[in-house]
Amino acid sequence: MINPILVATDICKTYVDANQSVEILHSVNLSVDQGETIAIVGASGSGKSTLLHIISTLDTPTSGQVLFNGQSLLSLSSKQQAKFRNAELGFVYQFHHLLPEFNATENVAMPCLIAGMSKESSQKRAKALLDRVGLSHRLTHKPQQLSGGERQRVAIARAMVNKPKIIMADEPTGNLDKESSEEILGLIQDINKTDNTSFVIVTHDNELAKQMDKTFTLVSGKVVTL
Repeated sequence: MINPILVATDICKTYVDANQSVEILHSVNLSVDQGETIAIVGASGSGKSTLLHIISTLDTPTSGQVLFNGQSLLSLSSKQQAKFRNAELGFVYQFHHLLPEFNATENVAMPCLIAGMSKESSQKRAKALLDRVGLSHRLTHKPQQLSGGERQRVAIARAMVNKPKIIMADEPTGNLDKESSEEILGLIQDINKTDNTSFVIVTHDNELAKQMDKTFTLVSGKVVTL
């Protein structure tokens, strides 16, 4: 029997603003096995990104529990959560969030430097990953010198650099044309198959969602498995 690497149980999130409260998530349950790919879909404003942020410790639920390999992530201090994210998770966003003052190699190497790896070793690993994602000819280019698809490939390389168990992706193809979106999907599939990395992907891209092992749809703050 496979034990899930990540389990979210009875996740609720309520935002209180002035005299009213808005329930975004209601008793959401979600689990991720090692090597599994998951899509989270739903209408805009349904709480998809909120759920992703909660299971990756970037946000805190009003109630519920998140376990990673049996350990409660919500019981960790902010510093411990930051260390956990850098070591165990990779992140890819719609607008890549690359640092504009650094080149591709430096952007990809950043999580390794944060983890205490030497500059030489960090850059060596970064260059190997940029080669893997087809950007060995863009090592010294800054984000503004790259196309949208290239920037997203740099972001994926950065997400991979600390060899995470799970990559969390929020609309990774949302800002790309069809050709670039297909390239990113191919990369995701290759990383998943070769490295056994799990993916949890928030997306409006139905073609991307169809290629995942499992799809969760958020409806009225609840997750329904299709």
